[in-house]
Amino acid sequence: MNEKKLPTVAYFSMEFGLHSDFKMYAGGLGILAGDYIKGAKDINAPIVPIGLKWKQGYTDQRIDAEGKPYDTYHNYVYDFLEDTGVKVSVKVRNVDVICKVWKTDKFGNNPLYLLDTDIPENSDAWITGQLYGWFGEERIAQEIVLGIGGVKAMRALQIPIDVYHFNEGHAALAATELIREKMCAGLTFEKAWLATREEVVFTTHTPIKEGNETHPLDRLEYMTAFNGLTRDQMERIGGNPFNMTIAGLRLSRISNGVADLHADTSNKMWKEVSGRSEIIGITNAIHTPTWVDERMTQAFENGGDLWATHTEIKGELIQFIADRSGIQLNPDNLLIGFSRRAAPYKRSDLIFSQPEIIEPYLESGKIQIVFSGKAHPLDDTGKKIVSNLVAMMKKYPKAVVFLENYDMTIGAQLTRGSDIWLNNPRRPLEASGTSGMKASMNGVLNCSILDGWWPEACIDGENGWAIGDGFETTDFAVLDRHDSDALYDTLLNRVVPTYYENRAKWVEMMHKSIETTRVEFATKRMLEDYYNKMYIKA
Repeated sequence: MNEKKLPTVAYFSMEFGLHSDFKMYAGGLGILAGDYIKGAKDINAPIVPIGLKWKQGYTDQRIDAEGKPYDTYHNYVYDFLEDTGVKVSVKVRNVDVICKVWKTDKFGNNPLYLLDTDIPENSDAWITGQLYGWFGEERIAQEIVLGIGGVKAMRALQIPIDVYHFNEGHAALAATELIREKMCAGLTFEKAWLATREEVVFTTHTPIKEGNETHPLDRLEYMTAFNGLTRDQMERIGGNPFNMTIAGLRLSRISNGVADLHADTSNKMWKEVSGRSEIIGITNAIHTPTWVDERMTQAFENGGDLWATHTEIKGELIQFIADRSGIQLNPDNLLIGFSRRAAPYKRSDLIFSQPEIIEPYLESGKIQIVFSGKAHPLDDTGKKIVSNLVAMMKKYPKAVVFLENYDMTIGAQLTRGSDIWLNNPRRPLEASGTSGMKASMNGVLNCSILDGWWPEACIDGENGWAIGDGFETTDFAVLDRHDSDALYDTLLNRVVPTYYENRAKWVEMMHKSIETTRVEFATKRMLEDYYNKMYIKA
């Protein structure tokens, strides 16, 4: 990275996953943001993260007696947060809402600034209540606090910012504040917009169009989200209805997807958007001290016994599973890990799609699978997926486990102790998939569709396995059958025989998995890419 003084970057994100007990995250987006600011601390990169202090965090999702998920919420108090003494004001429904600014660097991260409306001055204390809770008006209020309040917080804290990085469209309203400031200083809207674009970079995450948030302009206006701009100006920025991703693309000088394939997918998806920034690929990465077991790192670096080390860690996972579920798996048999958000395109239950093929392996315990994941509280389809997985646990009690209330603790256990990391999304709908990176650096072999980050890393049969050939079609029935066949072929004809019959080959693949991913998919590389490709102007 360029050794000259690096630009200071304000990094806006709706969620930050720093620790299981610090409930500021929901899933992959937050884990990525948390790893990012830990990685920034490691290399002294001047990244200034800004988020919201969630009183209840995301759902704690439990399973009831009938095997159905239900959501619970709790009020959390964090006595380690530091009061900055700063408060800023934003308008929500034309009422002044006071935002208190907290700070923490407790988890080996760059100081994280969190805005909080749950203070005595406000009747609108609910705004920073639930992460991704409620509906349209509440979400807009949260985005006003994050975006507009975040810029105001930087000013009040007297932190000079060179670049504003919006991690996902949730922060797009920050640009309205940057434009408003410039117009107050005498610039026209056009010039203020152009000048703001030069300061802003944008990361888009989800390649599913429905997952890119939109708001009716009337609702934005009612919520005072125009922030001094006119209806026509807001429509020019984000369209009608106002699309937060399109706004991010039009308000930034450059944007990125979170893997090379994701950048290609995003450029195709948004090709009709006029005046948008180019979308390049910067592949996500992980904070290795957080996710990679030190024993495995030591064994790899010092020529130790990878299999013995893995067996020890796998034993700890099996005990963890027993403690959480009461199910005792067999440490000698193949253990597949699968944990991620319960969304239809991720196809958590694809492995069960042809029971006549997979059932003998599950009934004998030759294949064991441990699942975990949450559905969005308002996603009934996702909750049905979770129920299906719980039903499979009851059907195959010696081979299938579902661990409820997926969090960082479960994620760390599974990506360290499984034998195989399974990933089978509908290509090209996976943005990145950092859990696979965590697994690979722990010597857990990826068995994955060629989607997200895996096409960049996979050396098929050497450091993991590719499922299928990168086939794509919008006919999901055809795609699901094609990928189901490919999954069984890879798993039963390649993975299972190697595990049970060729231990030397398996250990060789573990070594190759660690060797080929430990540098390329670590946060240092990712941060250098962001600085060299986005933050530092050419």
